[in-house]
Amino acid sequence: MCLLRECAENGMLDDIKMRIDKLSDGERADAETYEARLSCCKKCEHLISGVCMKCGCYVEFRAAFKKQKCPDVSNRKW
Repeated sequence: MCLLRECAENGMLDDIKMRIDKLSDGERADAETYEARLSCCKKCEHLISGVCMKCGCYVEFRAAFKKQKCPDVSNRKW
């Protein structure tokens, strides 16, 4: 189980970082929340190569949104 920043090609991670940078302050989670979410995701059995198998998202992108939640509705991690 790894995040994109640990296992992906630079192009994909760079694209996600660019999209996160374009989020407004009102949309974007603060850095502490973001890192806490990623820490939870990294321990999750549904994470495969940076992708959440519950919803198909790149966790680095989903975790960046203030109003997003863990997609595992039966056992939310964050």
